[in-house]
Amino acid sequence: MSNIDIRRKHGKSLKAAKAAVDKTATAIGRKFGIASEWQGDNLHFSRGGVNGRIHVGKSELRVHAELGLLLGTMKPMIEAEIQRQLDEHFG
Repeated sequence: MSNIDIRRKHGKSLKAAKAAVDKTATAIGRKFGIASEWQGDNLHFSRGGVNGRIHVGKSELRVHAELGLLLGTMKPMIEAEIQRQLDEHFG
């Protein structure tokens, strides 16, 4: 199993950061067919072959995902898309 672990500082309010994470998750969800739902300050996402969450804190967010065997081969592409979306929504 492959893991993705990304930490990113942000200067947004918690509400604005969660809205930006929502936009990021929607874009990634469309591209890779991933469903997500909020539980408090954590956005949980999953589909066959991937489970993870994005935790939104006051000044930092953390993306953690576990990729199954098939999606593990696509880890660089998936990680690059997550970074690109975070760059777009968090600067």
